[in-house]
Amino acid sequence: MIGAVRARARSTAIQWTLIARTRAEAGMSTAEYAVGTIAACAFAGLLFKIVTSGEVRSMLTALIQKALKLAG
Repeated sequence: MIGAVRARARSTAIQWTLIARTRAEAGMSTAEYAVGTIAACAFAGLLFKIVTSGEVRSMLTALIQKALKLAG
């Protein structure tokens, strides 16, 4: 009888521990959202600088002109 009570108590404790752990990792906190947003903005700024640079612009223009010559 005592063994069954201990087994049930242990099972319940394990279940509560699993529930607590999964709820704690359910989503990002506000600070994590802020860091993620800043990182995304920095990456977007970097991509904008790269795409609007003269070298990339000339490569894209050459690629589009080549494609138009092949098509027409």
